[in-house]
Order: sequence, then structure tokens, then C-alpha cells
Amino acid sequence: MQNRPTAAELLESLAELLENTLLPALPPDLRHRARVGANLARILGREVELGPAAVLREQELLAAVPVGDDEALWQALAEVVRADLAIAKPGYDSWEGE
Repeated sequence: MQNRPTAAELLESLAELLENTLLPALPPDLRHRARVGANLARILGREVELGPAAVLREQELLAAVPVGDDEALWQALAEVVRADLAIAKPGYDSWEGE
């Protein structure tokens, strides 16, 4: 049984409070800090939701790389970094550039 609200839901509520309620009421010199706090709460929420699966997948990927296979290692590391980006900066995980 899952207790509600979840940690991720609480963190999203905190982010919304910071952005929608406090940010407009703050003096200009403190608004950036409220935005940063909201962003951190959202990153932590994604970490709670996505982090455990990402850690397991990372372990599986790296364990499957044959010794000395640099191409397989590169592909595994790219997937690991994409999973990390999905948590830290969603949208950047789908980038296909150099």
C-alpha cells in the first residue's frame, strides 16, 4: 500500500508553492532563489521516481559490456548519461547532437 501524497508529489507541491505563491510576493533580489528552489524540488522529485530504476539499469548496462569493447562501453555510458539527464534536465536526454 502506498501512502499519499508520495514524496514526489510533496516535492512538486513545494515547487508550485515557491513558483506560484512565494515568487510573485518576493522582492526582485530573492526571486531567482525561489526559482532555483522550485527547480531543485522538481529534480529531487524525479530522482525519487526515476532514480532507483536508473541505478539498476546502469548496473545492468555496465555489467554487460565486454572487456575491451570501447564501442559497447560508449553506448552503455551514453544510455547512463541520458537516464541521468532525464532526471536532472528533462528534454536534454533526447539530444542527438555531437
